[in-house]
Order: sequence, then C-alpha cells, then structure tokens
Amino acid sequence: MKASQLRQLIKEEVKSVLLENELSEKDQITAVQKDGFSIQDIDNPSERVQLAAVKEHGWAIQHIDNPSERVQLAAVEQNPYSIQFIENPSEKVQLSAVEKKPYSIKFIQNPSEKVKQLAQSKGVKI
Repeated sequence: MKASQLRQLIKEEVKSVLLENELSEKDQITAVQKDGFSIQDIDNPSERVQLAAVKEHGWAIQHIDNPSERVQLAAVEQNPYSIQFIENPSEKVQLSAVEKKPYSIKFIQNPSEKVKQLAQSKGVKI
C-alpha cells in the first residue's frame, strides 16, 4: 500500500470515528493531531482541540467559528498564509503572519499601517 493511500485510509477512519462517537477531549486532540482538518467533524471543539488542529495544519482554522487570538496566532505560526481564513485578525496576528511570510499581507483586508511598514521593509510593494 502506498503512503498516500495509507494517509487517506487514516483520514477516513478518523472522520468515521469522529462522526459516530462522542470522543473525550483527549481523543479529539489525538484525532486532530493526525489530521487538523478533522476538526470540521467535531461539534464545539474546545480551545485546546482548536490549538492542536491548527498546529497540525494552520488552514484548519477555516473550520473554526470565532477562533480566539491565541488560536489565530498558532495558525499563522504554522502557516502564515492561513491568515486569509481569519476574519478581522488583530494587528498582533497580522504582524506575526507578515513577519514570517511578508507576502501574506496580500491576504489581509485592511492591514494596519504598522503591518504595511513591516511588509515594505521586507521588500513587498504595497
């Protein structure tokens, strides 16, 4: 069996377990650590589960309703381009994303002046 087939099988198994059972928070964390996107199959995940999901894959934040600033920061730490899925990110979150990947500013609606200056200092034309 190819590695890609095995990964797909694991994803399907995780999703099946999440949909069929109510898992403890510990089990939810284990599931999202294997596949961050499996958070979309968990009703009302705790902040700990959300953090585990975005640390595995920053783009998992798109499946989290009203993520806290802490979760947003963890998402852009894992993948700065995940900022495109964050509605009205704080300046702190914007700065974190642009510090790591200056071109992530292209995904920020209404970046602050400080964020624009940071991007420009790193060679991004605004």
